[in-house]
Amino acid sequence: MTEFRSPGSRRFRGPNSVSSASRAVSAVAERATRPRVAAVIGWVAVIVVADQLTKSWIVAHLGDGHSIDVVGSFVQLSLTRNSGAAFSRFQGLTPLLAVVAIVIAVVLVRVLRRTTDTVMVVALVLVLGGALGNLADRVFRAPGVLRGHVVDFVKVGSFPLFNLADSCITVGAILLAVRSVQLDRAPRDEPETAGE
Repeated sequence: MTEFRSPGSRRFRGPNSVSSASRAVSAVAERATRPRVAAVIGWVAVIVVADQLTKSWIVAHLGDGHSIDVVGSFVQLSLTRNSGAAFSRFQGLTPLLAVVAIVIAVVLVRVLRRTTDTVMVVALVLVLGGALGNLADRVFRAPGVLRGHVVDFVKVGSFPLFNLADSCITVGAILLAVRSVQLDRAPRDEPETAGE
């Protein structure tokens, strides 16, 4: 093994020193990532639990077709069971939508593991939590596994009924779009700033 010594410096070893430093940096990065992973799992769980609790309360206290006025007749709680996608689209495609939701959840988890931008992490957590919330309905609610109907209950004007999971998915998707545009523009702005 080759040893190097510079005047007035301590002896250090070549490739092994670099390898040891790399392992140390990786270990520190891994330790720093653990709290973030725990936080992500925690917040996704909060979204799923909150979504399921609100749906369970609505199902227990409100019959199909009945409604409760929240802000006059403009904002209402009205129970409906949705066999389609968010905001009652793609009706009758429940099994396909369930499989798509599973694939999306897996992709989001993989993306989350590599993402370091805080805004992107928040957006992905919202989308993942919402997707898992609605997926739970498709897996566990009637009429059967992967055929379950999603519980929607928030009605705002003439807008299609939705639930907490739908809201999280929508807000998360908007955040993803806005942040992606910001990140795309950032490299082009930097050279101008540097030249000033």
